[in-house]
Amino acid sequence: MGSEEQCGNQTLVTQGKMNQAHLLQNQYTISILNEGLRVGLLSSKEVYHTQEQLMSILRILIKRYTQGESSSVTSETAGSILASVLYAVDAYLLHLNNPEKAIDILKKDNVQNVYEQGIDLIHQCFDETRQLYKKLNHNKLDVEVEAYNLTIDESIPVFLKKYGIIFDAHNTMASIDYPLAIDDMSIQGVYYLRQYLTHLKLETQFCYLFSKDDLQQLLVNYGRICGFDYRIELFNIFELVLNNAIFSILSGGHANQIKISINQYKQLEKLFNKLDDSQAQSIILKAVDQLQYHFNINDLKMIDYLQQCGINLVQRVKNVVKHNQLGTVVIVEKELESKSILTTFKASDRMSDNDFRVIVERIMNCENTKDKVAMIQDNFHSLYDYIDMLNADCLLNDEYEVLFKSFGDIELAVLMKIVFYEELRNDSTFLSSFHMVDKDRENKWQIYFIEFIQNIDIDRKNAIEKYVSDIDYEEISFY
Repeated sequence: MGSEEQCGNQTLVTQGKMNQAHLLQNQYTISILNEGLRVGLLSSKEVYHTQEQLMSILRILIKRYTQGESSSVTSETAGSILASVLYAVDAYLLHLNNPEKAIDILKKDNVQNVYEQGIDLIHQCFDETRQLYKKLNHNKLDVEVEAYNLTIDESIPVFLKKYGIIFDAHNTMASIDYPLAIDDMSIQGVYYLRQYLTHLKLETQFCYLFSKDDLQQLLVNYGRICGFDYRIELFNIFELVLNNAIFSILSGGHANQIKISINQYKQLEKLFNKLDDSQAQSIILKAVDQLQYHFNINDLKMIDYLQQCGINLVQRVKNVVKHNQLGTVVIVEKELESKSILTTFKASDRMSDNDFRVIVERIMNCENTKDKVAMIQDNFHSLYDYIDMLNADCLLNDEYEVLFKSFGDIELAVLMKIVFYEELRNDSTFLSSFHMVDKDRENKWQIYFIEFIQNIDIDRKNAIEKYVSDIDYEEISFY
């Protein structure tokens, strides 16, 4: 928003100064009226007149909403439509970029005109948002990060399909799970989505500057270090890439490198341990400048975004260095020993939906437990299918134990990685005390699985636990 000196009507500023902190972006019109009244730029009569005009627009839209059949709706619906009206008025007044000029418009112009111009701006923003989405969808990263893919493939298309400019302009109408490095959650509706896609487009473009294989390995290492399945966790890919590129520069590596070796990490530890906060900030922001120079980045939006993220990294580094936890920010290359872990679960052996339904129905109609287990062993080979079968509740109580007894140690370890995912993610020492785990689970088969694991002999339990530690989540292919 502009300053008072930028106001076209100089007679307004003599009335009093508006406090910018009192002006809320997602309630701009209301806060403008309140603040204008407080400082004397608006009279009570003028505020009331504006409110009357807003109510007049609301009455017209309620008739339109009910297709002329009624002039009344529930208070919840009326409140939602009024919020949509205010969103459009907010859009135009914010577009002026000057609160004093906004007040002048409300005093002198017909609020209906302001509303209609706001609707035009929302239409324009919606069109820009659709174009942004097309470009992003065409150039999205090839990564197995569920939140990233679902947001682009499903959540945003749902918004674009269902967004209603007249009655639901203020609603964000989508479940967007993928987190951005920088996100202003105070914005609503299509203006929020435009900002979201603008930032996500910048983040995606930056990630494309680096090797696809290096990016994939960075994600794998991130999951291994954190002890979780990176494919289903909520985190920002761009931040990992940017941070490691900065750390590469600071440890003597190249700007286009996001692999950090153990030796580089040790150099970083020594470096940050001898620097004070201002020195740490200086070298991190200089590394951001080096990235911009190396990749010849001239886009002002990208430059500003990188600098803001660099400042955020400065704060994180300051905190982790104080607690000797730099390893939580730097993703170090992990060289794991080659493992020869064989499992009967084969991702390539997933059956068709029709075959799955037929086999599950046969299992449920079978009365002999041994025959049921034999049928499962003969027909199910994909972990994905196994989990779906278990979730289908096609076994009776005692039959779960018979099935689990037919599994080898590695197969049981894989199931443990799935059943105890949250516990293993939050506590690396969980396996030594998991006999105390709560059996209150949504899926019946998991309750029986926990009971089965708790009752096996200690030697076999120890052998299974070792496999649990050895198996990485990215090796469990059931997506």
